[in-house]
Amino acid sequence: MKRRIIEVLVLIIVFLAGMFFFHFWQSTKVSSHSKTERKVLYWVAPMDSNYRRDKPGKSPMGMDLVPVYEDKNTQDKDTIQISSSVVNNLGVKTAKVSKQNLSRIVKTVGYVTVDENNIEHIHTFADGWIKEQFVKATGEQVKQGQLLMTLYSPTLNNAQEELIIALKNNNRALIEAGKKKLITLGMAESQIKQLITSRKLMEQVKIFASQSGIVSKINVREGQFVKPDTELLSIEDLSKIWIIAEVFEYQSDWIKQNQAAIATLPYLPGKTWQGVVDYIYPRLDAKTHTLRVRLVFPNPDFTLKPNMYTNVKIISNPIENTLVIPKLSLIRTGDNDRVIVSLGKGRFRAQPVAIGIESGNFYQVLSGLKGDEEVVTSAQFLIDSESNMKAAINRIDDKKNIKSKDPKSIKTEHIGMGSIKAIDIENHQITIFHQPISSLDMGEMVMTIPVAKDVSLTSAKVGDSIHFIMIKNEKGFVITKLHIMHNMSHGKDKK
Repeated sequence: MKRRIIEVLVLIIVFLAGMFFFHFWQSTKVSSHSKTERKVLYWVAPMDSNYRRDKPGKSPMGMDLVPVYEDKNTQDKDTIQISSSVVNNLGVKTAKVSKQNLSRIVKTVGYVTVDENNIEHIHTFADGWIKEQFVKATGEQVKQGQLLMTLYSPTLNNAQEELIIALKNNNRALIEAGKKKLITLGMAESQIKQLITSRKLMEQVKIFASQSGIVSKINVREGQFVKPDTELLSIEDLSKIWIIAEVFEYQSDWIKQNQAAIATLPYLPGKTWQGVVDYIYPRLDAKTHTLRVRLVFPNPDFTLKPNMYTNVKIISNPIENTLVIPKLSLIRTGDNDRVIVSLGKGRFRAQPVAIGIESGNFYQVLSGLKGDEEVVTSAQFLIDSESNMKAAINRIDDKKNIKSKDPKSIKTEHIGMGSIKAIDIENHQITIFHQPISSLDMGEMVMTIPVAKDVSLTSAKVGDSIHFIMIKNEKGFVITKLHIMHNMSHGKDKK
């Protein structure tokens, strides 16, 4: 009897143990399976991230919606997960954050003018008459020492006779006094030496060019009576010229004396002139609020001519080994600047950054990045929109107030792309030609749209390609975010 009871107890224990291990195995399997599954946040159109649904389906363009996952392996609420198919469809590209030497470059235009230090005005130092004139037209090129004209002057002739008499009398004091008098009256030393040697009166005194250059003015003709205050002609030396450039008010503090400058002409590609900042004018123009800057350039072949327009770059002293990101990666809004950091495997995070100087295709990074990240350089505007949507969802979930939200207070964001046709700074609005906006069932067109006050238009220019987000309020559409796509074109455009 006891043996049978023991056998029954053993069977019960074995059964219970089997049930326990079976339940444990099932739990482990379910747990393992649940770990491999990722939660789908929503389904999105491949070409329009604003078109979202809570289940699979078709986009307005007839494409299959693709899932956007929540990555359960991370607790970072600012990180989003995007499927590989969406990444491929968006053409996401990344670039490594790097360190390099960076110089701020101010690009502007200027006009060529004569170096005022190289203008020579020719005068006589005694009354007289112009007897012969050898340069008779403005624009002629002359060389230093070239004969320009001859002058008949009784005053000069009397001074010559005094020197000749002193020479004949061998009176050294009078000889020196006579030489000094002739120099004072403007007679060249070479002519004085000739007079001392020949001891013959020169009835006509020669007037020579004191420098090489271009004759810019001729104010006398043969036979004309002249006085010392009569300007005979002017000679401008163009082997060194000035370029007067204008920079914006906000750039004025970037310009320093002796900074390097480069000048180019649009119709001479590949040819450059190297110069320096010579002078910074002390006042801004009252109408344009621009600052004039004087640049000095050598011009040995006289290619640069007065009144020509040139393109100018003024280059600051380099900041060495500083952190930089490509221009294309930066998203500028009225609130802050940020980039989209690629974390790998379809994971992205919006990262606020503080930006320093701009140079060429790069921005200096003052804070926000360490230097070992990869940032998105194309399609980052759409990824940023996804990140903002997730952040908004997280804020709502954290406050547990979804039901308390007034549906009328939630504005639908519409994403578009296009190009700027006009900018109205005074009314803070822009005219754009945009491509079709599927969320509004709106075709391509030209629209003038107000821009939110916190969105800066400082860096926007006519012709820029842009991505933008707009909402519709009681007054109509308003752009709430604006991103300039540097060096990119969206194809179609309208005049």
